[in-house]
Amino acid sequence: MLGDIVGRPGRLACKSHVRAWRDELSLDAVIANGENASGGNGLTVNNAGELLESGIDFITSGNHIWKQKDYPDLFDRYSNIIRPANYPDENPGSGWGIIELGDGIKVAVINLLGQVFMDPINSPWDSAGRLVREIQNTTPIIIVDFHAEATSERVAMGIHLDGKVSAVLGTHTHVPSADSRILDGGTAYQTDVGMVGPLNGVLGVDAEAIIKKFITCLPVRFEVASGTVICQGAVLEIDAVSGKALSINRFERLIER
Repeated sequence: MLGDIVGRPGRLACKSHVRAWRDELSLDAVIANGENASGGNGLTVNNAGELLESGIDFITSGNHIWKQKDYPDLFDRYSNIIRPANYPDENPGSGWGIIELGDGIKVAVINLLGQVFMDPINSPWDSAGRLVREIQNTTPIIIVDFHAEATSERVAMGIHLDGKVSAVLGTHTHVPSADSRILDGGTAYQTDVGMVGPLNGVLGVDAEAIIKKFITCLPVRFEVASGTVICQGAVLEIDAVSGKALSINRFERLIER
């Protein structure tokens, strides 16, 4: 699972390295959060195709997925790109999907959006309970991308879903947390898996613009930063029969630009 892909630098890093990482780590599947992959805000149809051709199997998202005008076409064209399940059902897209690995093995992926310090949204707790019960009839392997602001909300969701899903992995804040572990019930957990984006920006955005905003308290135009790209995520090993996590390790690589 790769963290939030940020802009063109993040996309180029995936294009040039994901297949090598698959070979290096003997990966069966790669999931990535793509909500910031187009100009740092949203995901276009063309950029989505580029990412899926790079060796990524499945793309999750978050609150910024609606920022590009062709988002309805995005969900019409790609069933392996999802939006948070706790948006209203009338919205385009689905909140979960399946990766087929062969030999009858299926990996379900659920996307949820937090409520704390975020725009109003339906309960992720209700969505999680309903979807997990539904998906357990199809596969025991369930990975949850919980796209949220508050660390406390993410930790709580991990404990809440412990033993019911294979992994709860946090995205959105772009800074990896040092708490990757397997919870008592066999669920892998990490509060934030980080990002694939410019290291020397502020969360992937040009630092000067962000610093100006902090100093002046005025709106500024955000631009994706340049330079060295940091690629972060989590590598999971999951038992195909029980759905229990066997290991979780932080993933990090630097790509000089």
